[in-house]
Amino acid sequence: MAPNPGIMQAVEQLGYRVTVGDVAAKAGLDVNFAQRELLTLASEAGGHLQVAESGDIAYLFPNNFRDVLRNKFLQLQLQEWWQKIWRILFYLIRISFGVVLVASILLIFVAITVLLSSSSSDNNNGGGGGDRGGGFWFFPTNDLIWLFYWNHEPYYQQRSRSTGHKPEMSFLEAVFSFLFGDGNPNYNLEERKWSSIAAAIRNSRGAVAAEQIAPYLDNLGQGYALEYEEYMLPALARFDGRPEVSPEGQIVYHFPQLQTTATERNAEPVGSYLREMLWRFSHASSGQIMLAAGLGAVNLVGALVLGNLLTKSAIAGGFIGFVSSIYPLLLIYGIGFLTIPLIRYFWIQWKNSQIESRNLERQQRAMLLNQPDTNLQQKLAYAQEFAGENVLSGEDLAYTTETELTQQELEQSAKIDAEWQKRLGRSDNL
Repeated sequence: MAPNPGIMQAVEQLGYRVTVGDVAAKAGLDVNFAQRELLTLASEAGGHLQVAESGDIAYLFPNNFRDVLRNKFLQLQLQEWWQKIWRILFYLIRISFGVVLVASILLIFVAITVLLSSSSSDNNNGGGGGDRGGGFWFFPTNDLIWLFYWNHEPYYQQRSRSTGHKPEMSFLEAVFSFLFGDGNPNYNLEERKWSSIAAAIRNSRGAVAAEQIAPYLDNLGQGYALEYEEYMLPALARFDGRPEVSPEGQIVYHFPQLQTTATERNAEPVGSYLREMLWRFSHASSGQIMLAAGLGAVNLVGALVLGNLLTKSAIAGGFIGFVSSIYPLLLIYGIGFLTIPLIRYFWIQWKNSQIESRNLERQQRAMLLNQPDTNLQQKLAYAQEFAGENVLSGEDLAYTTETELTQQELEQSAKIDAEWQKRLGRSDNL
């Protein structure tokens, strides 16, 4: 079985030398799961174990470990190929809705033009007193062709030359965005929650009060559950923490695994509370949204006009016969094109009201830390008694799989002799 992608990404982001606590905190993963996956990754990718004299373990990986794994696991190769193929397929899916919209409008207005021309020809008995081409002025071919060239380069291939930000999407992609939006902005909320909690614990050097974690959680409970801080149980289980009771009966939480790190790190930037992102109707520009809605309205009106003309037309075969056979689909598409965004708009308003309410609750909990009462001050002070950081440097190693055991024994022997000589020198001075 191929190693976990989240573990691999965390190892790369942390500089290829990590502890279980480093990876669990970075990816927001369960400590026991992170330990199993790190062992698997070290075994398959040629990583090394570095055991400190304290018994703590650091994992060292080669910078090219992805190449090693790619050569060993067909699954990883297939995943990478599929990601490349899916990017192309998804782009084609996105633009297909814009293409269908334009095709629908073209088809409807061509059919209307043919029907009007036929009706005009019948009224004049084939005489020549009218304009040439009958109703062809109704067909906006030249006005619609330019839509295919509106910012036609795919948005993920474009680069802004002035701001460095992602430029606006093409019109055909904007049609998809107008219909279905651009995805859940909080798709990784669970991951963000646990990585933020882990960062908050590490910034407090591995010991916290429950009030420091509450701004990142929901549904804290009421009554007994809230008083006894039962909402901390998932964090304790995930990061292998344990409660500590002060002489005054207050509870703080100690996370030894998150205190051990492979390299000394500065405090990680983390928000004061978990902030959910609001849903957006579309990331397309306002002009693109108005254009998509306008064309949707044109498409629906055209479909209704076409339906009225078809009921009066005596033409049964050929192109008009084909249009008549698919007319129900054209009408359903025209109605759905405007109905789906309308329903989605009201759903987003309801969804965002819930998100804002949750964000406000978390923010209010975070504000309590700015002006802690006496009880919270005592808890924070007691938590500092368990705070600490254990950095596994090269000097603290007792054993590593990078070199042979005999060589390490010689190095350890020299290290022990040097320590004894240092102590003997101190005794002679006394």
